[in-house]
Amino acid sequence: MEEPSVLDYVKSKLRFWQAEKLELPLEENLPEPGPETIYSSRRIPWRSLLAVVLALAGQRSFEPPSRNWVAGIGFYLLSVVFLILAVMRSEWGLAPIRATEPRQDPLSVRLTALLPAGIFALAAFALFGGNFFNALNLTLWLLAIVFLFWAFWLQESKGGSAWVRLKNFLKREPWQINISRWDVLVLAAILLVVFFRTYQLGAVPAEPFSDHAEKILDVYDVTMGQTHIFFPRNTGREALQMYLTAAVAGIFGTGLSFLSLKIGTVLLGLATLPYMYVLGKEIGNRKVGMIALLLCGIAYWPNIISRVGLRFPLYPLFVAPVLYYLIRGLRRSWRNDFILAGFFLGLGLHGYSPFRIMPILVVFAIILYLLHRQSLGNRKQVWAWLGLLAITSLFVFLPLLRYWMQNPEAFSYRAFSRLGSLEQPLSGIWWQILLSNTWNALRMFNWSDGEIWVHSVPYRPALDLVSAGLFVLGLVLLLIRYLRERNWLDLFLMLSIPILMLPSILSLAYPAENPALNRTAGAYVPVFIIIALALEGLLEGIRSVMNRNSGKYLAWAVAGLLLVISISQNYDLVFNQYDQQFRMGSWNSSEMGQVIKQFGLTYGSTGNTWIIPYPYWVDTRLPGVWAGIPNRDFAVWPENLVDTLPVPGVKLFIYNVEDNKVANILQSYYPQGAVSRFSSKTPNHDFMIFFVPVQ
Repeated sequence: MEEPSVLDYVKSKLRFWQAEKLELPLEENLPEPGPETIYSSRRIPWRSLLAVVLALAGQRSFEPPSRNWVAGIGFYLLSVVFLILAVMRSEWGLAPIRATEPRQDPLSVRLTALLPAGIFALAAFALFGGNFFNALNLTLWLLAIVFLFWAFWLQESKGGSAWVRLKNFLKREPWQINISRWDVLVLAAILLVVFFRTYQLGAVPAEPFSDHAEKILDVYDVTMGQTHIFFPRNTGREALQMYLTAAVAGIFGTGLSFLSLKIGTVLLGLATLPYMYVLGKEIGNRKVGMIALLLCGIAYWPNIISRVGLRFPLYPLFVAPVLYYLIRGLRRSWRNDFILAGFFLGLGLHGYSPFRIMPILVVFAIILYLLHRQSLGNRKQVWAWLGLLAITSLFVFLPLLRYWMQNPEAFSYRAFSRLGSLEQPLSGIWWQILLSNTWNALRMFNWSDGEIWVHSVPYRPALDLVSAGLFVLGLVLLLIRYLRERNWLDLFLMLSIPILMLPSILSLAYPAENPALNRTAGAYVPVFIIIALALEGLLEGIRSVMNRNSGKYLAWAVAGLLLVISISQNYDLVFNQYDQQFRMGSWNSSEMGQVIKQFGLTYGSTGNTWIIPYPYWVDTRLPGVWAGIPNRDFAVWPENLVDTLPVPGVKLFIYNVEDNKVANILQSYYPQGAVSRFSSKTPNHDFMIFFVPVQ
């Protein structure tokens, strides 16, 4: 072989994405490096630090109200240049992908369990035909799932399973629990996250809106024994939130209320975070997992969709475990992981309709894996694992499958109403709307999260300053590593984001609803994993290129500063900006409910209270929720006010301050009535009270 030339050496250095590098040979007469030479190689990683500073400056230029996209792009481009230089100098990298554990699947099955699993599943499927859960079909369904697990589950190696380790721990005499500094750090992160997710839960957001009224009526149906599989009200909803809220109302004593809805969804959001930790640990290491848990836990996007009280957090809740078990299963070549991935895939389909994109992502992941060299030796058995995942998810999905087959239009209406022209015609050529929607969705992380005020601060980035900057740098780092190592997982992390955003992107009939933080919520799982990978790589790079103490202190200082910036901005976004904008955008049904409740306490009944509807005003069902009457609509239309005349006793009417027509009608019907204006705590939210004494 010819000796490489200087040109070959230069080309090698310029191709930073290649793993193998040419190095110039040392002259024989050069002295051996001594301690002072080693010490001098410990340098400040100024390229990495400058890349972060420039990324933050670029993201700051994208922040409202004084946006400058030209400056922002310029700063980001400079940031990427210095990031590449940092990678070339080994100042910044990513935690290595965990090594695969190839093994041969025995492809065994316990027929004595598989046969009853099939029988129970068929029987349950037949009994789910009425769209109701009952003791019989629920028992048969659960038995089918249990026997399916028994039929395919492999025994872990001795001492390998968590259950075996737990039993061994419980058998110890005495028990010993060792708490390390790492445990204290994780505990501190959890406490901070719990604070962010539960602080002022009763007040932020302050008021429910029409979707909450529909949910509370669905939960009311559950308490009345109508245990639906799919709730047909309001274009149809999956069942998980309804049963969770009913349980919360009973356990916490909060009743059928807005607070019960919020407690339930906050618990769902918190339940996602352990899987963020283990997913980060699986893809990187425990530091990546802890950073993902922390930054996701305090972030404004996941926080808002968790505390708004609707089904939104059910999307990421099941995305995280499906990805975790799928990725771990492909690395470990272990079928049990695929069974668990299938279980959570099927369960997630009972949660929130955007999750229906998840089976497509699973198939995409398998195909991507098979196209890369990491699948060598596994390609035949991967198909068996995918089949097992599909069968498991089908068993768990069984009740909804039955409903879908009987009512395909009702089951699919919500999705197709956004995709096609069921409710309104498309405003343009479909592919042009699709391209526009894709562009708007992909820039939501750093530019604008859309205009839907009920679950976002409109027209600002979906990520905070720090997370947005690290997200861009993390994408570049993943791309560089993929070009070097061609590992399927790096490419999958990047491509999974637009796929998980498809429920928002495909809103072709209502492009103004895209991007939407609720329908893209599943994407925050890989997004925060990428952010965590970038930050962990930065901190480890600082520690590795500097001497031990100074590197450690600088890494802690950088981490602390970035965390303080992130905490400060996310707190302001949720508890100031979102709170204020939500109060101004929603109607004060709580204050109307208090008026109705006080009337009932004073006069013994709320039967003689009414609310006169007005365009774009309060949902007349919601004040009853606050008054403890969740199943009554207090509306009486102006043309029906005459029907209140024969009703005996004192009466109370609530109407909009601008509704002069209703004011005149009431005065003509009840000349003895007294009018007063209720002064709301929220500006421009006053309402009128018309009180009629006993005639």
